[in-house]
Amino acid sequence: MIEYRNLRIALLGAGSVGAQVADQLLTHGDELAARVGAGLELVGVAVRDVDAPRTADIPRELLTANAEELILGADIVVELMGGLEPARTLILQALNSGADVITANKALLATHGPELFEAAEQVGAQLYYEAAVGGAIPIIRPLRDSLAGDRVTRILGIVNGTTNFILDRMDKHGETMEQALATATELGYAEADPTADVGGYDAAQKAGILASLAFHTLVPASAVHREGITEVTLDDVRAARKAGYVVKLLAICEKIVDPATLKEGVSARVYPALVPEEHPLAAVHGANNAVFVEAEAAGPLMFYGAGAGGIQTASAVLGDVVSAARRHVVGGPGVAESTHANLPVLPISAVTTRYQITLQVADQPGVLATIATLFSEHGVSVETVEQSVVSGQRGEAADAPAATLVIGTHEASEADLAATVAALTTSTVVHSVTGVLRVEGL
Repeated sequence: MIEYRNLRIALLGAGSVGAQVADQLLTHGDELAARVGAGLELVGVAVRDVDAPRTADIPRELLTANAEELILGADIVVELMGGLEPARTLILQALNSGADVITANKALLATHGPELFEAAEQVGAQLYYEAAVGGAIPIIRPLRDSLAGDRVTRILGIVNGTTNFILDRMDKHGETMEQALATATELGYAEADPTADVGGYDAAQKAGILASLAFHTLVPASAVHREGITEVTLDDVRAARKAGYVVKLLAICEKIVDPATLKEGVSARVYPALVPEEHPLAAVHGANNAVFVEAEAAGPLMFYGAGAGGIQTASAVLGDVVSAARRHVVGGPGVAESTHANLPVLPISAVTTRYQITLQVADQPGVLATIATLFSEHGVSVETVEQSVVSGQRGEAADAPAATLVIGTHEASEADLAATVAALTTSTVVHSVTGVLRVEGL
């Protein structure tokens, strides 16, 4: 048997993930080579500062500040720098040289994915990105390969570990949003500026990637409806649990029919939602991620595991390294991304869902009838109503008694539900709309 030459691997970035990838290649290179059928040679690691401290013991002679020179002659380039530039420029340079590229850069894929995939296709290279969504969870390859012969209809994903940790603390320990975020920051789950996580930006980028892959349609992050968890209160979480739900920040990607054209389209959205306690996603605790996939033939599938962490994400990166190396050994062009469906990306108003609405209302006769009329006028049917007095007693004029109403709706269009909420905010019997959450996973 003729031995294949060593494959040259260039690594861009040596942060928490990059350092782990370098360490694994140096420590377990022989084992990986046996799986590939060729030696894997780490030829260099591009960093901004070669003298900065590292979390792994990378030989000094492998470190370089010249990423462009390192890329030249590499068979496989692993980009773990993060950010849009210079990552985009370096990946394009690597692809145009014929190298396969592996990246965990979700922001780059969400912003410049079509450009990068086109560049790879033109030269017959391959762009791998398993680690861009879900950390160690294998979800990209199952969607791209294992389910390629099926029709994926919906994806429900908990794809941000920070927000799941925060909401789980609120549910399990009774912490407020501020307390739970402080705990997440102290334990290293949240960045000093947590906006990308709690604002839903990180999840929206991942939703765009998953929707594009599952539905063979370009879905940029800018087309993903996004709501974060900053408005979720401890009262919302408690009311959810009382009603048999758990609050989760969900990335939802599904095929739906556009009510305006009656044609099929794609919806991609991120928002905090109520998930039934019996749904598998309700049992995802801590900083873990999970992706629940529904396909016509395969049925429901669940992918669960660590969504972040250096060694966990490095596992997904190394899986891509092995796949890329095997392709070099076997030969053949890279597999192009499939965007043949070209379905329209529909706005949130086209979605059909359910709401749970929490109101502070005047505690007086006729209030329920007035509110029920508002729902009926906008074509929304009420399924459940729970009432509790929150101040004063009925008949005490001095205290202006009020009550809390928690109203669950039947399925209705997002447009009608939003119009109902808008009408409630201007009603004379409603003091305030204190919470609006959608219900998913039924």
